[in-house]
Amino acid sequence: MYINFRQDKLHEECGVFGIFNNDNMANASSSDRNDSSSNRNDRHDVARLTYYALYALQHRGQESAGIAVTDTGTILYHKDMGLVPEVFNEVVINHLKGNAAVGHVRYSTTGASYRENAQPIVVKYKNGQMAIAHNGNLVNAAKLREKLEEQGAIFQTTNDSEVIASLLSKYRITDTCIEDTVVSMMKDVKGSYALIILTPRKLIGIRDPLGIRPLCIGMVGNSYVLASESCALDAVGAKFIRDVNPGEIVVIDKEGLKSIQTDVSEPSRLCIFEFVYFARPDSFVDGASVHQARIEAGKRLAAEHPVEADLVIGAPDSGLTAAMGYSMESGIPYGQGLLKNRYVGRTFIQPDQTQRELGVRIKFNAMKSVVSGKRLVMVDDSIVRGTTTRRIVQMLKDAGAKEVHMRVSSPPMKYPCYFGVDIPSRKQLVASARNVDEIKNMIGADSLGYLSLEGLTTTPLGAKCGFCTACFNAEYPMEVPEEANKLSFERKS
Repeated sequence: MYINFRQDKLHEECGVFGIFNNDNMANASSSDRNDSSSNRNDRHDVARLTYYALYALQHRGQESAGIAVTDTGTILYHKDMGLVPEVFNEVVINHLKGNAAVGHVRYSTTGASYRENAQPIVVKYKNGQMAIAHNGNLVNAAKLREKLEEQGAIFQTTNDSEVIASLLSKYRITDTCIEDTVVSMMKDVKGSYALIILTPRKLIGIRDPLGIRPLCIGMVGNSYVLASESCALDAVGAKFIRDVNPGEIVVIDKEGLKSIQTDVSEPSRLCIFEFVYFARPDSFVDGASVHQARIEAGKRLAAEHPVEADLVIGAPDSGLTAAMGYSMESGIPYGQGLLKNRYVGRTFIQPDQTQRELGVRIKFNAMKSVVSGKRLVMVDDSIVRGTTTRRIVQMLKDAGAKEVHMRVSSPPMKYPCYFGVDIPSRKQLVASARNVDEIKNMIGADSLGYLSLEGLTTTPLGAKCGFCTACFNAEYPMEVPEEANKLSFERKS
């Protein structure tokens, strides 16, 4: 039996990064380019910079990683299952030489967790090669795939990103330039996407018309970079320039950066969970600080759901920042009540059901000297199924906590997501069939309070976008499939 420590948290699908080197690396001598000594200027090593950036984006996907580079018209790539340092080593990085690169870390929501589904997807077609890295999810992927197969297309994977690759290959045959091809593709696909496309001569970034998935632009030296989050720019020493606009196509080549703005008919709808959980705290997304948004969420949570207590603690690591905000607003001291074992893998083998309960204790442990005899406020970003929350509450009480008051820095999650977030079906969401009092009893807390939706949407201070909140209120920004057909794409494949 396996216990998956990730099963009771939400997961973003992917992180993407791209760089086009305009710092004359292409003119370096062969001996310079193959020099692996400390004298080599890593700023010009696009594969190495992409490796560093993927490290910074590892939180967005831990199933697989990949990097593709282009050199004199040929695309070289390496990808495999595992974390970034498990997939890449010095030998592989030194082999990936080129003047532009695209990288990807993946957590699967459409398409199973197999090596074949790792990205970037590299395709050969009549006009050459391209590599594609995709963050998001297409709601019409199954219909598009069926139509393409009827026209003779062959698919090697079960993820919706290959549908995008097939459409690009199809339209590129007749279009005069890759930019026209991208516009044609965008007219066909529906859903969320932050895309980076690498061709032998260009790097192209695309954001869906609603801006559901984030994408930003930076510069390192004279070279442009694209990334899911600004923390990846910081990791490679790049300066943040701006966010890619919803519906915008950014084309980067040796001439610099060119923008093509496609028609956008609806207000933007960035996934609100970027601020709740997905994005790294040191990132800025669409004009707002992720760290500050979580502090604000904790403050508003304290105002909405006050309680008499002795100590505020956070569920590591996702609840820590909101817990700090709760402490600031309430005046209750903040402390570390739970210790997280950072050396436990995402999944490990359990021999029987009795041992399953010990799994949470291997991942987390209560600080008895801190929590014993205390009335605790424990803050987390969300409750999905509730099983891990229940075990942690019990752990704190076993460690001597007098009371455990659970506070959640987002509203009750009641509906599935179709745009690249691994939210399960409604029957697996604890809040879909239970009210707050019933959830409180299920997890064994002395009280339970959720942040209101109005409170949550005002926490990203200075944000230049609207938000998708469909997992809370079922107000989807576009038509979505029936829930029973949510996984039809995987089953068909």
